[in-house]
Amino acid sequence: MKITVPDIKRMKEEGRKIPVLTAYDYTMAKILDNAGIPVLLVGDSAGMVCAGHENTLQVTVDEMIYLTMAVAKGRRRAIVVADMPFLSYQIIIEQAKMNAGRLVKEGGAEAVKLEGGENIKDTIKAIVDMGIPVMGHIGLLPQSVHKMGGYKVQGKGRVERKQLLRDAKAVESAGAFSIVLEGMPADLAKEITGSVSIPTIGIGAGRHCDGQVLVLYDMLGLYGDISPKFVKRYANLKEVITSAIRNYMEEVENGRFPEKGHSF
Repeated sequence: MKITVPDIKRMKEEGRKIPVLTAYDYTMAKILDNAGIPVLLVGDSAGMVCAGHENTLQVTVDEMIYLTMAVAKGRRRAIVVADMPFLSYQIIIEQAKMNAGRLVKEGGAEAVKLEGGENIKDTIKAIVDMGIPVMGHIGLLPQSVHKMGGYKVQGKGRVERKQLLRDAKAVESAGAFSIVLEGMPADLAKEITGSVSIPTIGIGAGRHCDGQVLVLYDMLGLYGDISPKFVKRYANLKEVITSAIRNYMEEVENGRFPEKGHSF
């Protein structure tokens, strides 16, 4: 059965945890969907793990549409949420509405994700009023990496903590159906989770969130340029792939591939 936004909201009400993973292409999306992941996030993290950028800031709307379209074709059951990249929603609300609409109309997204709290509540509301579900994102904001001075834990101080609580409430009141909590103390994430009615999805925010999200390439051991503390590697596919490639090279170089069974 197809999962919808009300289903995700209901999971919080019923106390069921929500697993989320990033996806960037048709093949992986199909694997994740068949495995039962309920939410696929087409993250602008693709700029780092797929394109080799230092951060996510160079990713464009057109690139996100292409990636989202590929993921949407690979899923039958999961919800597809697309990140709105840097400069696609921060300038004027009308532009934000157009870009969100393109991600749905051209990319096949069923929801979009925006970074920010009180500062973008009007933008979230405008997109929701169009009929497009929005996932919020507060705490460590990758698109604000320069302002934050790097990928640093947020909400450690009393003032920051109060601001993040206000941000969560603002995102909720603007109509978002869920909110990502990234890079913050676990006790703060727990407090936020208990103070809002919408599901919280943690990444580096402890175990008390309503769900968790990881970058697929991180948890599969494929991407090693950075190694965040919060990542758990459930496999080391880098080693598996490397071994397969070396076996292939050896067989080609020694004339063992292709064999008769691989020829017409």
